[in-house]
This record gives sequence, structure tokens and C-alpha cells, in this order.
Amino acid sequence: MSVVSQPLNLAVLTISDTRTLENDKSGDYLTNALNTAGHNLGDRALVKDDIYQQRAIVSAWIANPDIHGILITGGTGFTHRDSTPEAISVLFDKQVDGFGELFRQVSYQEIGTSTIQSRAIAGFANNTVIFCLPGSTGACKTGWEKIIASQLDVDFKPCNFVKHLVS
Repeated sequence: MSVVSQPLNLAVLTISDTRTLENDKSGDYLTNALNTAGHNLGDRALVKDDIYQQRAIVSAWIANPDIHGILITGGTGFTHRDSTPEAISVLFDKQVDGFGELFRQVSYQEIGTSTIQSRAIAGFANNTVIFCLPGSTGACKTGWEKIIASQLDVDFKPCNFVKHLVS
């Protein structure tokens, strides 16, 4: 993978009732992937699956002009505690409808029909792109390598999200 010519500042948020920063493999993967691509880790946090705690952290990052994008892992399933789409989608100015559709399409090749249980979403808020991925490291790898990395690369054509994030 090549290094981006225009690095972005990205924040990583893990939603989990059981993980800690010390054993957060999905958050570690996203952090390493964005650094390897040439982006900067703007911030990182881990929070319980609570809609108000999620909104508080993400809202602060959205309001921070130095954060261009947010990568969220976890809380996108169907258990009673999975609340990331409900917590984060209300913050969007615009939803990126195609992200969830494409994520499920590419993950179908890896996990078959289980992909319908993914509620992966993405959107923009205050010129900040937000991607909400499932909590498994495999799902984070799929999302990053097959969709997100190219959309955060200013040189990816015919279009990418960078022009919407940096003025």
C-alpha cells in the first residue's frame, strides 16, 4: 500500500462493554492501518456501549477542526446493547448511504449471509467523515482495505472524500 500524499488526522473510537485499550485488537488494527497509510492518529478512545457517551466523544471530535475523520468500531450488531447507529447517525449532516451497502457487499465474500447483521454506516458532520464498523478485527480490515483507505486518499480517482474534509 502506498503512503497518501495528503495526510489526514483521524480519530479512532472503540465501542465495547468488555474491551480495554490494552486488549483492543480492532482499535489497534485501525490505528496501525491509518498510520501505515501515512495518516495521523488525532485521538483515540474506548467507551462503553452507551449512546450518550458515544455522542459526547464523537461530538467533541466533530467540533475539533483538527480532526478530519472518525473511525468507530463496535456496537453495530443486533444485541440489545448495540447502539452505535442510533447514537451516531443523529449527528450526521449527510449520510453516506453507499458505505453500508458496499460494506455488506464486500463482506459477503468473507462471511456470507451473516453480513446482513451488520449495521455499518457512514456520514459527514461539520466536514468530518465518520465510519461506523463492526467490532471484529476482520470487519475493520475489510472496511479499511476495501473501502475507507481509498476514500481517504486524495490521489484516488475518480473521486474521494478528502476534498470535503480539508479546505
